[in-house]
Amino acid sequence: MRLGRLNKQHMYMETSAPAQELFAVNPHLCDSINRNIVQSEIEGGVYLPDLPSGVTVQVETRNHTYTLVSCGEGNALICGHPQFCPEPVKVSVNGSTWGGSLLKQGFIGRSMHLEFNHPDYRAPITTSRIVDVRATG
Repeated sequence: MRLGRLNKQHMYMETSAPAQELFAVNPHLCDSINRNIVQSEIEGGVYLPDLPSGVTVQVETRNHTYTLVSCGEGNALICGHPQFCPEPVKVSVNGSTWGGSLLKQGFIGRSMHLEFNHPDYRAPITTSRIVDVRATG
């Protein structure tokens, strides 16, 4: 199993992860939720809190391509949506969902929906399904 990570020089590299870490299921969650969690690890993505400030993440969804620049502590500058963020705006990234109320905090994952809080809107903004995620230094 290969996962993308950033090394200390902020370069993207492929790494191997232990199988037991990837496929551990939670006995307190139902099978469908455990399946979604395991699938998100297989599909891949990035944990925004793990990224140093200044790292850029390209998030391609079915409808738009967003550029996020990590500001640390779960915050990012985001642009790429003609209505919500045509110009970079600082947002708080909640994580990704599967289209419902369950949130994988801090994670931006393929086949999921990015959720973030915009300072000009009351409710969180949820994107269309994520097609690809790329982090660059």
